Amino acid sequence: MGLISVLTTIGIVVSLLTEAISFFREVSLGDFLFDANWTPRFIPQAFGIWPLVTGTLMVSAIAAAFALPVGLLTAIFLAEYAPDRVRRTIKPILEVLAGIPTVVYGFFALTFVTPEIVRFIFPEANIFNALSAGVVVGVMIIPMVASISEDAMVSVPQSLRNGAYALGATKFETAVRVVVPAALSGIIAAFILAISRAVGETMIVTLAAGATPNINATPLDSVQTMTAYMVQTSMGEAPHGTIEFKTLFAVGLVLFVITLGMNILGHFVVKRFREQY
Repeated sequence: MGLISVLTTIGIVVSLLTEAISFFREVSLGDFLFDANWTPRFIPQAFGIWPLVTGTLMVSAIAAAFALPVGLLTAIFLAEYAPDRVRRTIKPILEVLAGIPTVVYGFFALTFVTPEIVRFIFPEANIFNALSAGVVVGVMIIPMVASISEDAMVSVPQSLRNGAYALGATKFETAVRVVVPAALSGIIAAFILAISRAVGETMIVTLAAGATPNINATPLDSVQTMTAYMVQTSMGEAPHGTIEFKTLFAVGLVLFVITLGMNILGHFVVKRFREQY
């Protein structure tokens, strides 16, 4: 299985690089990295990646701001407070939530979250907006944060809790000041995996965030993420071999580099804070 994974990764990288190199023969790397406009379908064409990167980071930041604290609090409750019966009930619910197809989340964002919540609070919000997409992406990654963080906290030895109780710590102080720091490497790993999942999410942002690459957008405006652009372009409107077709691989390469960088960072952070008992 390990060899298959390595070969698959190599194949993906080679395919991305082959077409991306062809793209950069027609578009300079400087324009791609530093231009603030992304209009490959219009004249004059512009291929600045930053509007797509900005949209991706905005949606991911909103999702992280919503999901990370909720997921961590859920994990603390399950690991330290919940009776066994409650834990056995909530864990399957989280697993079911994680198994819902993302297209369902996308329609939920578009037909309920935006009109009933976001536009109720912010009437000026666009029907397609980053806030709605980010919140629903956050809902989607909560189970990942909660499950991995809860597993990390459960693995903390009971002796550490007993020692804290013997020193007069309350249950809350033990959970926050002893268990969470002891499980910090696992919690950070959960955060990074969840954020990487949010960065690579496709259907929710395609349906709910819109298709407007705008570097100056606010969370209430329509934005376009890298994955949403790839979905839009790969639906047969860009003939094979054209510059529009090659943008798929250039954008995919940027997305690959971002997620790879996050995973490498996560590896070093987890290694730095790992505790062995």
